[in-house]
Amino acid sequence: MSPTTVLLVDDHAMFRAGIRALLESEGAVEVVGEASSGDSAVDMVRELKPDVVVMDLSMPGSNGLEATRRITALGLDTHVLVLTVHAEEEYLLPVVDAGASGYLTKTSADTDLLEAIRVVARGQVSLPPKATSLLLKRYRASESEDSVGLKALSDREREVLGLTAEGFSSREIGEKLFISPKTVDTYRGRIMEKLGLGHRSELVRFALRVGLLKDV
Repeated sequence: MSPTTVLLVDDHAMFRAGIRALLESEGAVEVVGEASSGDSAVDMVRELKPDVVVMDLSMPGSNGLEATRRITALGLDTHVLVLTVHAEEEYLLPVVDAGASGYLTKTSADTDLLEAIRVVARGQVSLPPKATSLLLKRYRASESEDSVGLKALSDREREVLGLTAEGFSSREIGEKLFISPKTVDTYRGRIMEKLGLGHRSELVRFALRVGLLKDV
């Protein structure tokens, strides 16, 4: 079986050298490149298409979070594993939102890094034990905010929201609800103002979260 290919991204050359030695001593991992900034990491991912990127967060120029977003947006079969000095409470949620498949602190690298690389290379997620409670807290907070937002909408506004999210135009919604397209636009503006949303895509996501849409 071919080795898992890895790109190391960290602005400290000595740290990269240590991680490379650790990984290559196992034989199942091939370090195909090293980058010292987020910008160079994105360029090297385009060129090398590694299985896994081991990504630091704090770097000059484009940081690890931004680089992770850009790499996941490329649509390649490359997975990002964040390896950082920062505690989970500080960066885990932004890292997950950026599209990373794993999070590991540098203090655990000597014992856990190789297994974390293997996990994310299989397309699975490798997160620390604290991740469950942190993600659950975020989910509950989001669920509570959505509930409050939905209650702030009138019945007619909920109808307009649901039909908008389903992809109907203002004219089509007006015909369904027996109101003018201009009135539909007025309702939509109120909805977005009440919910603090700026784009139609956000309306769709909100409608899905609160159960106004079952499948779109």
